[in-house]
Amino acid sequence: MDAGNLDPREALSAWSIAPTALTPIAAGHINRTWRVEHGDLWYALQWLNPIFKPELHFDIEAITARLEAAGLTTPRLVRTAAGELWTTAEGGVWRLLTWIEGESVLVVDGPDRAHQAGRLLGQFHAALLDWEHPFHFERPHVHDTPRHLRHLEQALADQPAHRNRSLVEPLATEILALARRATIAGELPRRVVHGDPKISNFVFAPDGRAVALIDLDTLARMPIAVELGDAFRSWCNPQGEEVAAAFELALFEAGWRGYRDAIGDRVDRDELATVPRQIRLIALELAARFCADALEESYFNWNRDRFASASEHNLARTRSQLALARSVGEQLARLESVAGLDRP
Repeated sequence: MDAGNLDPREALSAWSIAPTALTPIAAGHINRTWRVEHGDLWYALQWLNPIFKPELHFDIEAITARLEAAGLTTPRLVRTAAGELWTTAEGGVWRLLTWIEGESVLVVDGPDRAHQAGRLLGQFHAALLDWEHPFHFERPHVHDTPRHLRHLEQALADQPAHRNRSLVEPLATEILALARRATIAGELPRRVVHGDPKISNFVFAPDGRAVALIDLDTLARMPIAVELGDAFRSWCNPQGEEVAAAFELALFEAGWRGYRDAIGDRVDRDELATVPRQIRLIALELAARFCADALEESYFNWNRDRFASASEHNLARTRSQLALARSVGEQLARLESVAGLDRP
């Protein structure tokens, strides 16, 4: 079934719920979401994109139980009337989650927001630190930078006559050159992390407190420094991911302080030492992904209201991430100093 023709009411029958109101949620690019009102109760109903295997719900159930036991607010799966974590209906796999009331934002609008996000991410990591959870599903090739660089090289070889080739090629050349020089050597501990800590995956209370992390399909095991690199890449670019802008040092400082206040000494300095360089490398990785898709035009979602094609949208994304990587590179010494990573 086309995702645009899904019938959420049919899926809700698995929970014996006849909603009093059903509101589509526009945020998010991968899964389809509705807010379900059932009397005085609210839920989030989601259709799971087929890129995910339904077994990931076993991971969500276990990890959210641990987060809840640690005192964190987290969405929890609601079991069907038959006691299952998900249901399969026409159109695919569906799940129901408890609703977390609050606000989600697309960009960090100031140091207080960054501090709150850092604090909550630190609490999230602390609750899961050194937990040996056996994952039922993990996305393949997450932050496999060499693989994304090879993909970009292959896209250049495969698309010599693309209409935007002359715009893509100089960007690709710079991305590949910078990424080769930015490679980070050494092995770091792999820990249970959120996997996609962009700011839109945080829920904030009206007073500005970060209260929960959502969109838990990305839960994974990876180095905390890589997760933080991805987080600060998102948080410290208040212009969003389609505008070429500088990396905001003040937002990094506030987010870092919030994270360190929450995580304390549970993660040592050596494990965090690569974070500034990880920020630059992940920005380059994303630039490579978007640059390849500016030629291949296979990305699952693009903004048809603002761009003429997927190629034009991904060119904007490429320029944004490349500008961010340049800005981080220019400020590396300062970032390490702010984070206290330049001291022995």
